[in-house]
Amino acid sequence: MDQSTAAAVETSERRPLPGGLAAFLVFFASGAVLVLETVALRLVGPYLGVTLQVTSSVIGIALAAIAYGAWTGGRLADKHNPRTLLPGALVLAGIATAVTLPVVRYAGEALRGNAVSGILLLTALAIFIPAFLLSAVTPLVVKLQLSDLRNTGQVVGKLSSVGTLGAVTATLVTGFILVAALPTSVILIGLAVALGIAGLAIGVYLRRTDKLPLAGTSRAGAVLAVIGLAGAGLSAAAPTPCDIETAYHCAAVVPDPAREGGRTLFLNSARHSFVDLDDPTYLEFAYTRWLGAVAGAVKPPGQRIDAVHLGGGGFTMPRYLTATRPGTSNEVYELDGALVKLDERELGVRQGADLTTKVGDARMLLAKRASASTDLVIGDAFGHLVVPWHLATREMAADIRRVVRPDGIYAQNVIDYPPLRFIKAEVATVAAEFPHVALIAPARSLAGEQGSNFVIVASPAPLPMDQLATGISADDDGGHATIVTGAELAAFVGDAEPLTDEYAPVDQLLANGG
Repeated sequence: MDQSTAAAVETSERRPLPGGLAAFLVFFASGAVLVLETVALRLVGPYLGVTLQVTSSVIGIALAAIAYGAWTGGRLADKHNPRTLLPGALVLAGIATAVTLPVVRYAGEALRGNAVSGILLLTALAIFIPAFLLSAVTPLVVKLQLSDLRNTGQVVGKLSSVGTLGAVTATLVTGFILVAALPTSVILIGLAVALGIAGLAIGVYLRRTDKLPLAGTSRAGAVLAVIGLAGAGLSAAAPTPCDIETAYHCAAVVPDPAREGGRTLFLNSARHSFVDLDDPTYLEFAYTRWLGAVAGAVKPPGQRIDAVHLGGGGFTMPRYLTATRPGTSNEVYELDGALVKLDERELGVRQGADLTTKVGDARMLLAKRASASTDLVIGDAFGHLVVPWHLATREMAADIRRVVRPDGIYAQNVIDYPPLRFIKAEVATVAAEFPHVALIAPARSLAGEQGSNFVIVASPAPLPMDQLATGISADDDGGHATIVTGAELAAFVGDAEPLTDEYAPVDQLLANGG
């Protein structure tokens, strides 16, 4: 390097970036990290579910990437000219973002489930490397802007504020707009392209303004471009478990080879509903047959009822009630509007006098319903395999009792695994508001030998036990199902405490389960 080039390098290292460009880089990089964090939950959801553990893992991995990225970026900024590092950091982050999609989708099939090791590994694959690279951008920019130590506090404070604003903006835009409008793959590839363009643009800008020969940049750029294209190609070819991506689910409808009209609805790769398009009275899953038995006990056979469904899923029970009790009014509260449209398109769901669907949170919608206005409430709302905590509390049970008529029934579907901590707490919760409670479950599950569905049945009036016993003799494995109440149910619940809005650790109670 001759003296003139050396002088130019020294001058460029001391020259700050234009204020607007520095602010843009920090805003953009910080925002991109939060886009990745928000989308990562949707990316891993089909393989791990959407639970508190998965959400905590995504947040924790993202924070670790931010911490290590900022630390590494600061060290590099002290040893090298940040101007030569900024373009590469952005382009590499773009490539890492593009490659994330195929990596997670291929690895997700191998890591499917909810073991802690699988959760941490898959979330790390989804977010760590691109977030790490992007988090190095801020200290690189800060280093460039600290040309006058008298303004250190002002510079650091301003860029820190800009970075936070970028993160906030990206979180809101992604959560309210992007996730609702675009598939995960489109968001990730779009972000990867934006990062690549930003990196190349800042590289061209710095090369022109500094008039420095950046050795090997053309060859390196070509190599990175090839890697980026390969990543995009793998993303396009990567397997996807979804027919559609909604704001809440990766959803797929799969025909049943053993039953011509049979369709299974998968949400985040878990079987959530089975529908026979030709026979709405057919109930595939044992818990739906138990719910059918509960519905049969509300009023004499054939009589219409008013039913409220907390969660729509595949609309199996509304179709069943309409077919078995003509004139029945079904009001369904479903959080996912896109899922309702999928059901209408693929599962023959039709809105009308016998079926009204309200899109929104079940608890908020139930609060608007008149008191003593329904004969049957069916609780069948899940986030993956977990009942949303705010639908599992005593306050929610109290509102359900408010809308149930004096001789009406509440039936709640719950999934739990040994040691059955959640179902015991949930029975205690419902029993705190309803004077008459029973529990339907496989005998082996009640003995703590296996996980399964459980159906809690509750009413302000004495339950018709003889009628409830009809149709619950078998479980999904061909074993014996039973119904327990009274002293036997109290012994099963033991010292479990009711869940409340103040304390409802649903995910933790299920943490030792499948």
